[in-house]
Amino acid sequence: MELKKLNTKFLGRNVIYKAKIDSTQSEIWQMIEKNSENGSLVIADIQTCGKGTHGRTWYTDESNNIAFSFFIKTNCEISKLEGITIEISKIIVDILKKKYGINLSIKSPNDIVIKNKKIGGILTETKIYKQKVKYLVVGIGINTNKMHFTDDIKEIATSIKKEFNINVDNFLFISEFCNIFEKEILRRIGEN
Repeated sequence: MELKKLNTKFLGRNVIYKAKIDSTQSEIWQMIEKNSENGSLVIADIQTCGKGTHGRTWYTDESNNIAFSFFIKTNCEISKLEGITIEISKIIVDILKKKYGINLSIKSPNDIVIKNKKIGGILTETKIYKQKVKYLVVGIGINTNKMHFTDDIKEIATSIKKEFNINVDNFLFISEFCNIFEKEILRRIGEN
């Protein structure tokens, strides 16, 4: 699969699309073990066991929502990635505001919310060796079109479609995110 309107050097150049997967984040860690291309990205339509923060599950049980993970070989000091999760949150909120006129908030550092209900989340993980971050692994889930929420989450979760009746072009969003985030990460760690 190829993302349209992608202007990156490496991020999102190698894309794996899965109709159904246990977790995009788990898949990325396996790709790192297999020495996959830097900036590889996994997109899933359905995740059966998506990972959230603090060991929680991120539900991607309806199709046409955003669920993707990627990795970047960083090989940098830990301090260079300080605040990276909140930076990712800001990029997401900015894209949705510019492209769709949607005003969302950030519940620091990794939740995207509206009216105290969660629309999206970010999971950042790293592999550190000898005080250097070798890999940055990021997972992003956004309820763009999800309409049905189970009783245990319906009071705390929602979607862009449900709140604004707007259809987000998920793949275009991912391309735009990659274009912006690659510049940010290179600014932090320098050219690889």
